[in-house]
Amino acid sequence: MTLVSLIAALMLEQWRPVGNRNRAIRLFIGYADLLERQFNAGEHRHGAIAWLLAVVPAVVGAWLGYEALYDVSPALGWAWNVLLLYLTMGFRQFSHAFGEIAEALQAGELERARTLLGEWRGQTARDYSSNEVARVAIEQGLVYSHRYVFAVVLWFAVLPGPSGAVLYRLCEILAERWGGRREPEFGAFGGFSTRVFELLDWVPARLTAISFAIVGDFEDAIYCWRAQALSWAQQTQGIILASGAGALGVRLGESLRQGGEMQYRPELGVGDEADADYMQSTVGLIWRTVVLWLVLILLLTVASWVGS
Repeated sequence: MTLVSLIAALMLEQWRPVGNRNRAIRLFIGYADLLERQFNAGEHRHGAIAWLLAVVPAVVGAWLGYEALYDVSPALGWAWNVLLLYLTMGFRQFSHAFGEIAEALQAGELERARTLLGEWRGQTARDYSSNEVARVAIEQGLVYSHRYVFAVVLWFAVLPGPSGAVLYRLCEILAERWGGRREPEFGAFGGFSTRVFELLDWVPARLTAISFAIVGDFEDAIYCWRAQALSWAQQTQGIILASGAGALGVRLGESLRQGGEMQYRPELGVGDEADADYMQSTVGLIWRTVVLWLVLILLLTVASWVGS
């Protein structure tokens, strides 16, 4: 059922991507903001209590919902899996924006590519050259493919029903909204959500990185992972980006002009400067990785059937 649910959810999302219309996620964000207003007194323990109130009921509800529906009919349990995967994954959510930026660069429409990248990232890209637009878009695409596809798939496969997919997505949202805050008055409230997400993402990030290596240039991917990943500010992202850059044979990272100032970033990867062609290669790398994961899940499913 795991493999069939994943394929169905991927096909459903390709046909009708949920994108910003995801009301379930928007409702959760509103609930998370309410908890933050009610519980945030600037202390770590308050963040832990709010995190438990935000995540545990949803994860338990996803699991119990699956068990109840499966008892009525396996088809209903399968449909529940597909629905929650559809709401927690986001392949088209990033691939559509990524594809539009690549098309704009190939057509020589640099200003449009800058605008699309800025809207996608939520940060201005007006000072970027065409190579810098491609470079940042590839970085964003690699990280998003991990967060919206591969990590969700792994936790879906590990925990019962769709509870793992729900757990990962909600933890990612809270780490972004609470853990990403740096205002002094916010205090240590977001520390717990950040730490939990780091632990939850530790294994998936490394599996994504090794998968990029397997379907790409293995030797360069492993070299960049070992030699360059730790230089990146966020270690988990550094592992994914270094491996992905090595697998593609492209240079990522490097300094950027942001808001009139130079933002230093270490170099990741080896090979040529990023451009629209490498963006197309990135799409191929991600799709090959998706196929690899589906094949591995199929083999594990068959092995489980044979063993039982």
